[in-house]
Amino acid sequence: MTSLAIGNGLRLITTSVGPMDNNAYLLTDGSDALLIDAAAEPRVLLTLLDGLHLTGVVTTHRHRDHIQALAAVVAATGAPAYAGTPDAAAIAAATRVTCRSVWDGDTLAIGDAQLEVIGLVGHTPGSIALAHTPSDGPDRLFTGDSLFPGGVGKTTGGADFDSLLHDVTTKLFDRFDDATVVHPGHGADTTLGTERPHLEEWRVRRW
Repeated sequence: MTSLAIGNGLRLITTSVGPMDNNAYLLTDGSDALLIDAAAEPRVLLTLLDGLHLTGVVTTHRHRDHIQALAAVVAATGAPAYAGTPDAAAIAAATRVTCRSVWDGDTLAIGDAQLEVIGLVGHTPGSIALAHTPSDGPDRLFTGDSLFPGGVGKTTGGADFDSLLHDVTTKLFDRFDDATVVHPGHGADTTLGTERPHLEEWRVRRW
């Protein structure tokens, strides 16, 4: 588990949960908290939330390894759940948690900060990233399984790959600078500057 200040009064706590080592991200501002991906091990996540007011749980996409603790966390805290519009119904069917649909242009608040929702179609139809753009530090992107160190997330066909690479290129790389930190759904952080030189390589290899 790690904890660090990420600008505009927010702190970021990162912990790895479940057999697939999913990253769960907890953003806090004072006693308010926002959880990104209640992936697994609800007892671990609820321990992190002890003494905090959970204002929402954001699910980056509908795959099973990212939603296994969602129902337990929502039941214990009463916090609203959010998911990308095209994935919301599938998440509700799998977890019996009704998610508030969000997509491009929507924002989620934590303290005085606003996190921008960015839809990234391809890994799933409704995958989303969240962008934190503080005035006193680098921008940060919570990308779920859409962008990792070394490439975009897994896709099931050529059209899905083309869609995901297009969205990642135009909505992330074309908008945010090289110092932008990427917090993926699994594994280590990276930056857009580290990954940018490899975009054409990804396009050619098709993954």
